[in-house]
Amino acid sequence: MKRVIVDFKKLTEEILNLLVEKYPNGYKEKDIIVFRNAQNEIIEAVEVRTEDTVYLVKVSQRLADTMEDYDGDDDDDFDDDDSGDEGLEIADESSGEGDFD
Repeated sequence: MKRVIVDFKKLTEEILNLLVEKYPNGYKEKDIIVFRNAQNEIIEAVEVRTEDTVYLVKVSQRLADTMEDYDGDDDDDFDDDDSGDEGLEIADESSGEGDFD
């Protein structure tokens, strides 16, 4: 299964739909996964899954606000021309679940 870390700025409508579906009342402290990235920085994220991908979406107040205000018919919050890195793909080195420690 492919693993991808996604920053708030790079959320797609598909990922935001998954987030709102999984956390309709917002995420709570127990939903947050904490880990260190390759630069040894502490990252806090919430997890959503598709059939072939695990997305870890970095949490922030802007993410919470966007989820709260999200309307599935409103595409104005997404900027397709936003430059910068796409989601960071992480190699799948094990078949176990919850191996983001």
